[in-house]
Amino acid sequence: MIGLRTFAALSLSLAASPSFAQSSDPLPADRAPAAASIDVFASTDADHTEVLRAGINLDWSHAGEDRYQGIRLEKALFTPLGQETTGFERIYARYADKGDLWAWSAQMGTDGATALGSFNLTDTSRYRKELFIERDILETPRGVQEGIYYTFAGLALDVPLTDRDTTTVVLAGQEFTGKNVRLHVRGNYVHVLKPRWGLSVQLRTRYFRSTVPGEYDYFSPKWYVEALPVIQVRRFSAGWRYVVAGGYGAQRDAASGWRSSRYLNAQVSSPASRRVQLKASLVYSNTPVGSGYVYDYLQGTLSLTTRL
Repeated sequence: MIGLRTFAALSLSLAASPSFAQSSDPLPADRAPAAASIDVFASTDADHTEVLRAGINLDWSHAGEDRYQGIRLEKALFTPLGQETTGFERIYARYADKGDLWAWSAQMGTDGATALGSFNLTDTSRYRKELFIERDILETPRGVQEGIYYTFAGLALDVPLTDRDTTTVVLAGQEFTGKNVRLHVRGNYVHVLKPRWGLSVQLRTRYFRSTVPGEYDYFSPKWYVEALPVIQVRRFSAGWRYVVAGGYGAQRDAASGWRSSRYLNAQVSSPASRRVQLKASLVYSNTPVGSGYVYDYLQGTLSLTTRL
C-alpha cells in the first residue's frame, strides 16, 4: 500500500519525467504571463467541526488553468467538534502542463511535519484514464492533535458507451496513520438527457472496506456502501459556467441499517480568458466523516485569479 515514502517518490519521479506529460515546448515569456490568486475554503458539519483554509498562489508562469508554475502559501485552521482551534502553515510548489496525449498537475509541499499535496496524471484520449494521489491530515480531534494523516491513491477509467452515455470506474487505496487501509471501488453512470440544456442524470455508487475498523475517531466502519441518483444541469452564458446538481439515495454500513443519502452542489465560474477570473462553489452532503452517524456537511469555496 502507498505510504509517505512511496507518495513522495512517485510524485517526484513523475514530476521529473517529461515523457509522462509529453508536453509541448514552453510558451515564450511574453505569452505566459505571471498570475496571482487568493482562495478561501470553509466547511462546517453537524458535529460542529469547522475548517477554514486561506491560500495565496503566486505563479511566475501562468499560460492557463492547465499550464502554470508557481508556489502556494496556505493557512489552515481546524476546530474539531467545537473544541480548540489549531492552525497550520503550509507551503507548496505547484506545476501543471499538458501535451497531445497527457495532462498533469502537481501540488507538493509540507506543513512542517510531513509531506502533503496531490498529483494527477490524465490521458486525454476518448477512453480517459487518470492516476491520482493525495495526502492530507484528518480533520478530527485526534487527527489534528496527534497528527493522523491519510494517503489516497487510485486509478479512474472513463468508458463512453454512446454519444450520450458514459461510465466511470475508480479503484483506489487509502492508507491512514496507524494500521487501517481501505479499498475503495466507485462506479458512475451518466446519461445526457438534453445536450442543449446541459441536463444529465447520473447514478453514483461507492463502496469501501477497512482492514482495521474504528481505529481512530474518523468514520471507519468495516464496510460502507452508497447509491446516489443525481440530476445535473450545466449551462454556459457569455463565457460564464453554471452547474447545479442534486441527488437523493441510500447508504448503509456494517454497523447500521439503510438511511437516506443527500447531496447538493452549485458552482459558478467566470470566463477563463479574462484577466480576472472568479470561481465559487457550495456543496452539501450527509455522508459521514466523523465517528457519528447523524451527519450534515456544508462547504464553500471562493477563488479570485488575476494575470499580471
